[in-house]
Amino acid sequence: MRKSLVGIVGIATLLCAVAIVLFLFMPGVNHARSWPAKPITIVVGGPAGGTADTLARLMSEHLAKSLGQPVVVEPRPGAAGVISVHALLSAPHDGHTILLTQKGIVSETPLAVKVNYQPFNDLKPIIQVAQTSLMLVGNIELPDKTLKALIANIKNHPGKFNYASYATGMRGHTMGIQLNQLAGIDMGHVGYKGSPPALQDVMGGHVPLAFDGAATSIPLVKAGKLRAYAIASASRMAALPDVPTFSELGFPEIAKASWMALWTPPDVPADVQGKIRDAATEVVNNEHYRERVLALGMEPGKPLSSEALVQDARESFDEQAALLKSIGFSTGAGSN
Repeated sequence: MRKSLVGIVGIATLLCAVAIVLFLFMPGVNHARSWPAKPITIVVGGPAGGTADTLARLMSEHLAKSLGQPVVVEPRPGAAGVISVHALLSAPHDGHTILLTQKGIVSETPLAVKVNYQPFNDLKPIIQVAQTSLMLVGNIELPDKTLKALIANIKNHPGKFNYASYATGMRGHTMGIQLNQLAGIDMGHVGYKGSPPALQDVMGGHVPLAFDGAATSIPLVKAGKLRAYAIASASRMAALPDVPTFSELGFPEIAKASWMALWTPPDVPADVQGKIRDAATEVVNNEHYRERVLALGMEPGKPLSSEALVQDARESFDEQAALLKSIGFSTGAGSN
């Protein structure tokens, strides 16, 4: 009898031990306790040397110091950001691979190109790290010094004005559609593969205007190579305080700024997501980081929850879809 009791107690002890081991190796439990347990990779949805890459390297310096692990920046440009999403989703979902890219990865890209991920199911914004804005810029030789004068000139010369954007179907494209509809003008669109060739053609006089990101346009505006007419943001930018917002000029519909965030798959353990958010929040609040972000032509990120960021992205998706539909543009997927 005593041997049976000892045997039962031994089995129970063994089962408890097995249960504890299994618990510790459940998804999220061990990772959350030890994160980061190895070097972190920040995948960038853009080319080396681009705005997102520069921002990621700035973040990596601060994160490496605070987390005690190397932080590697891995640019994965191409296919309007789709390649960077694949890099994120194909890595283990343990929080050691993070994506830094624009809101447009869920609100624009799925409408502009065919994607094989579900934007609002497969990606989750953890923290907004910077706010970005688009602006209308033009060739410096244009006679029009203000947006009002430019619109009048376009109306007086129907069919003569085109505008460039960094990609067909993206926000730089639809902002021109929006201005056409609101101002009663008829600018044509010329899509490019990226900002550099688009801006080069504007400076060369091949296309008179462009809707482009402030970060890529500001250095050229400051150098006197482009003229800035208006910026799509709630307030004027510190980097170009003399450039009015579209709202100031009578177009409040063209006021929504974009943003960059750190993203993970939603199934990364919640505790790990919280640790990523806490570590990145320290960086976003760092004075050196904020100064560099402003110098890059952006604004520091706001302390918004993931839920608030998703809601904003869904609103942008719906607006973008409506604008593209208004011109019969149908490439892309749904918002699942």
